[in-house]
Amino acid sequence: MKQLTSQIHAFGKALMMPISVIAAAGIFLGLAAAMQNPAITGEAFAQMQVPQLIIGFIRKVAGALFANLPVFFAVASAIGLAKAEKPTAAFAAVIGYIGMNVGISATLAAKGLTAATTTPEALQQAGLDQTAAMMTSAEYIEMLGIFTYNMSVLGGVIAGLLTVVLHNRFYTQQLPTAISFFGGRRFVPIVTIIFLPLVGVLLALIWPTLGEGIAWVGQMIGKSGQYGAFLLGTAERILIPTGLHHILNETVRFTPIGGIATVDGQTLVGALNIFNASLTHPGSVPDEVLRNATQFLAQGKIPVMMFGLPAAALAIYHTARPEHKQRVKALMMAGALTSFTTGITEPLEFCFIFVSPVLYLLHALLTGLSFMLMSMLHLMIGNVQGGIIDLVVFGVLGGSKTHWWWTLALGAIYAPLYYYAFRFIITRMGVETPGRESEEEKPQQVAASERTSVIISGLGGQSNIEDVDCCFTRLRVRVKDMKEVVDQTLLTTGANGVNRVSEHDIQVIYGPQVEKIASEVKTALGVA
Repeated sequence: MKQLTSQIHAFGKALMMPISVIAAAGIFLGLAAAMQNPAITGEAFAQMQVPQLIIGFIRKVAGALFANLPVFFAVASAIGLAKAEKPTAAFAAVIGYIGMNVGISATLAAKGLTAATTTPEALQQAGLDQTAAMMTSAEYIEMLGIFTYNMSVLGGVIAGLLTVVLHNRFYTQQLPTAISFFGGRRFVPIVTIIFLPLVGVLLALIWPTLGEGIAWVGQMIGKSGQYGAFLLGTAERILIPTGLHHILNETVRFTPIGGIATVDGQTLVGALNIFNASLTHPGSVPDEVLRNATQFLAQGKIPVMMFGLPAAALAIYHTARPEHKQRVKALMMAGALTSFTTGITEPLEFCFIFVSPVLYLLHALLTGLSFMLMSMLHLMIGNVQGGIIDLVVFGVLGGSKTHWWWTLALGAIYAPLYYYAFRFIITRMGVETPGRESEEEKPQQVAASERTSVIISGLGGQSNIEDVDCCFTRLRVRVKDMKEVVDQTLLTTGANGVNRVSEHDIQVIYGPQVEKIASEVKTALGVA
């Protein structure tokens, strides 16, 4: 069970690689869409050939990224779970994804299903009515030039996970002397191209049943409307300490649970895929479909990230002991600014979720309520973060149909609600938020020049560290012996919290600067 938990966390970390690219590409795509909207930039700018060519080029690049998401997720899954030789795992994942789809395509061809026989026109000639023909045709897609089932990101994840299982089993495989050249890491792509096409054949036989099951779950959540949005928002915050919120998010963003839409004869599954398609193909997604998708995206986070959590940070600062307020002020200002601008919340959340279950649950419920209210008010703001960047790019620049002003109205309510609720609970229940710790427990911060060496020491020393990586806000470390890890030592390095997620995996929460910290630690360990 502990090993499974460790693998799940590694998988969640791996998903962050393509998501970080998607988030950035989405912002560029949103800006491009706004600049090509005559209602925003005016008719004169819309008629300027050179600027429009540049903007169109940006949209094509971003569109190409979104169109090939399954490949990115296949590679990321393999890299994240590979024990060693990660470049080999990534290379094999691409081969595995192609091979799996070739197996699917061959099986479909044996059934008489090809790109030519599954067009809406061909299906209507075969006796289907127009609606049924379009829905059936949308179940298939050409991916990397291969006719296959439209499995979206899930297909890439399946290929990546199966490839990494083969990789971890065979990357040290030794072969007889005569063919030893093909052993070791070279053997991984070979066994992958043998095994994954067979998986594709099996997948082609069972995918219709699997697809119906996933679509049924999506329909159930879709029918629950704003209540489904409430459950997502609450569950995501509850899962924050575990790191498993990434998996929940990707399930909604890239599977039918987040919605289904048909654009240009192709079925799009997942809230984020639908939203991005609306940017690359303006007017192709009906507003009602788009609103159903965006209820699971950034709009529900904005009142919390921009207003609620910064107000909570102010409450934590005001309730700190006078002698500690200067230290707490710097910490809270950094966390509040990060949450407000980017929607990255862990630096603030880890100041209270471990020391007060009441504050933790209150925050989760208020986030779920924000998701529900944004859905009820018919907002239409997408992307994934929830800071002011998403509000401006996808809300304000998206025009009046996004109803972006409701986020400000709810934010005006959430700011005092968070402030007074947090202040009351902290003072009434004696919660030891930053600046209120017992004197014997308050860690003294080390100098910046000593931080890296202290981190390594707190992790049990170099000999105890097996692997170091990071996501948006957390230093993720695999250690040999968890008993050698000293939380208090790590907290002296500026960490907001320490989370032991399994017998050998630990996360140290630093916030957006974690990338620099991870690089420094890797350099010190000689694994940069």
